[in-house]
Amino acid sequence: MEKNAKIFVAGHRGMVGSAIVRELEKQGYTNIITRTHKELDLTRQDAVEDFFEKEKPEYVFLAAAKVGGIEANQSALADFMYENMILEMNVIHAAWKNGCKKLEFLGSSCIYPRMAPQPMTESCLLTGELEKTNEAYALAKISGLKYCEFLNKQYGTDYISVMPTNLYGPNDNYHPTHSHVLPAMIRKFHEAKEAGESKVVCWGDGSPLREFMYVDDLADLCVFLMNNYSGDETVNAGTGKELTIKELAGIVAKVVGFEGEIEWDTTKPNGTPRKLLDVSKAAALGWSYKTELEDGIKLAYEDFLNNPMRAER
Repeated sequence: MEKNAKIFVAGHRGMVGSAIVRELEKQGYTNIITRTHKELDLTRQDAVEDFFEKEKPEYVFLAAAKVGGIEANQSALADFMYENMILEMNVIHAAWKNGCKKLEFLGSSCIYPRMAPQPMTESCLLTGELEKTNEAYALAKISGLKYCEFLNKQYGTDYISVMPTNLYGPNDNYHPTHSHVLPAMIRKFHEAKEAGESKVVCWGDGSPLREFMYVDDLADLCVFLMNNYSGDETVNAGTGKELTIKELAGIVAKVVGFEGEIEWDTTKPNGTPRKLLDVSKAAALGWSYKTELEDGIKLAYEDFLNNPMRAER
């Protein structure tokens, strides 16, 4: 990408989109286009087509999505499927119609089968059954990456996709029930510490293994791939390291300064038993992550403390 190329970041107010904007600015890109949801509703095909026809962005980072944790996904299956599928189809199609040079689609590691061999390679896509708790979201994301692949094959476009592991960092959603596991823990342990409570109750039994990536590392990879990768197969984005949810709780409690007891509510779902990405493709391209988990959680907690309004979302 040329430094003055017109670049549209869809979803720039979200955790991933805002990190991509920060990274682009850090690297000296000067012509970044953004639109708020109020200015451009990506689920409205006519609005998206008008925007692309008028602005003609040369490059697109598609980071906009309806996201949430297990409870949010389970309680709104239809909404998660419809909103994600329609917004990504609108953006990808309008980009193609208006001659966009390159588009990068952001997905999620939940696209892979529930019991996929670990660590999960890009080639295990569609080889088994999905995790039921986020099946709707996963199906939408699979459709988006496949549409990019099919446009490449049919029309010779250069549209790529990136599938990140669990993300955290600045601009995260700390909602008490609709957030992902790590930000939810940050809020839970912080509130318990502030209230002087003696224990915190976490979901499940703590046994599932998870991988976490600091969002600014993902943004660095996204810009790197836009400049250095072309291909139909998606690229995994992660650290290649995992830990149990119980171990994660211990680290979050330590960073936050909660010294009480941690209990586990085994009536709540665990989700997928293990979800580790094989990141050898990104490594072979010459990229690796920079932020270790405890250091990243310290930065995330600082963001939480400095931005109290985020806790209300």
